[in-house]
Amino acid sequence: MELTGEERAIYEWQIWVDGLGPSGQERLKASTALVTRVGGLGGPLAQSLAAAGIGKLILAHAGNTKPSDLNRQILQTHGQLGKSRIESCQRRLLDLNPRLKVEAVPENVHEGNAAELVSGADIVFDCAPLFEERLLLNRECVRQHKPLIDAAMFGLEGQLTTIIPGQTPCLACLYPEIPPGWKREFPVIGAVSATVANLAALEGIKLLAGFGELLTSKLLVYDARSMTFRKIAIHRRVDCAVCSTLTPGTPAEKDD
Repeated sequence: MELTGEERAIYEWQIWVDGLGPSGQERLKASTALVTRVGGLGGPLAQSLAAAGIGKLILAHAGNTKPSDLNRQILQTHGQLGKSRIESCQRRLLDLNPRLKVEAVPENVHEGNAAELVSGADIVFDCAPLFEERLLLNRECVRQHKPLIDAAMFGLEGQLTTIIPGQTPCLACLYPEIPPGWKREFPVIGAVSATVANLAALEGIKLLAGFGELLTSKLLVYDARSMTFRKIAIHRRVDCAVCSTLTPGTPAEKDD
């Protein structure tokens, strides 16, 4: 997809980045990303993808805006309280980038919609707070052979990994079972979730545009309390119930 004159002007400084160039920008324009839960993580992530010139975003998040959202969900406003959260996300992103295509889904990921949501995307960004949703997305991305960037945070810590089905460990390799005691609500400072979100967005931009080194088979762990970053090597489990039989190049399964 060739860039218009307007797009070349908008992304001029970005195109100067070594390795990206006009061809990488065109690949971004031709790409569709699914972002699940467009909150403290997914909101800044979607905003960065929109600003970078991705062609289409599929956004999935249920519910209405609450006062407790406003410390971190940058696509929400006080005027949106009590109204659809996903509508505000769509409006704010189109204000930033009117060339963007947005498919706004007022639902969280569940068994009934996961396959369809993943099938419409070239890349999936998992920003859900619940392991049930994260593991469901992971299973569906492995089944359809779609790259998944899993981002998470708690308190002053964040973590990030890039999953390429058949090549890297999947999320179920790291979490064969849902960790006990994990709750929907937990401590969060918006600056921490936004930091992890932008690192995840950068991973996606590199993957789609085809440059740089990815966090494949590595878990990036970020501690904001001490401002330290660590990269931990991770490995596929030979007994993983989700990805153990998958090999590079295995074609994605298709629904009838």
